[in-house]
Amino acid sequence: MALADSVPGVSGGTIAFVLGFYDKFILSLNHVISGTKKERMESLQFLLKLGIGWITGFILSILFIASLLESNIYEVSSLFLGFIIIAIFLIWKEEKKNLVGQYQNLFFLLIGIVVVWGIIYFNPVTSDESISVAVSGLSFGLGLYIFFAAMVSISAMVLPGISGSTILLIFGLYAPVIMAIKEVLSLNFAYLPAVMIFALGILTGVALTIRGVKYALMHYRSITLYFILGLMIGSLYAVVMGPTSLEIPKEPMSFDTFSILFFIIGGALILLLEKLKTILTH
Repeated sequence: MALADSVPGVSGGTIAFVLGFYDKFILSLNHVISGTKKERMESLQFLLKLGIGWITGFILSILFIASLLESNIYEVSSLFLGFIIIAIFLIWKEEKKNLVGQYQNLFFLLIGIVVVWGIIYFNPVTSDESISVAVSGLSFGLGLYIFFAAMVSISAMVLPGISGSTILLIFGLYAPVIMAIKEVLSLNFAYLPAVMIFALGILTGVALTIRGVKYALMHYRSITLYFILGLMIGSLYAVVMGPTSLEIPKEPMSFDTFSILFFIIGGALILLLEKLKTILTH
């Protein structure tokens, strides 16, 4: 989940959905906020295991994947395309009873596609190296901006589809936030206030988002699933346009830069994860 969340493309929520623990993930987060003592303890145990893996993946991503993204963006993007397309078919197979025959809800699939396309198409900025998030450049206004961007990006991370990193790109904060986290990991605490503000925004976003997602999945599952599939289909456009939002912008992916090999690897990887889920749950 963390590897997906930390680079522009698909969200960690997509991983959770494909591997079959998305509902448990959302329910656990909700129980931590408003559950009974027993529910809270059980949820914390599950989230602790997930959190250890997420933190490990996130640190690895910050240290290694970010540089790989710059040098091999088209291969990574091709990998994500294979990943998303196969994931869409797997989700359709998994949730067939809630999707087949509910075609009046296709409207919500279109809404999901339009939401992602709109976010990317009307993106006013890409990563802005001029934004300083060190103490010396951290004004009250920029602090509020970071807090709000964190709230919105974590909402995207929770939902399957477009990643929170893509949202940070739109806000012009992807490169500055990644740099700030790298600096803090390197024990340069000049960037710690910005990272703490970002973390508070994430916690606030989780608290505001989880209940709504849980309620929608419980009471309007078919509509919510179609909307989620729309977000995932729309994220294909986000991946294709991803190279334009790098620190040094590149051309959008084309047929010439598309890698069929990495596309197949991405699809094979998600099928392997699906097979692993089947083995572990039987």
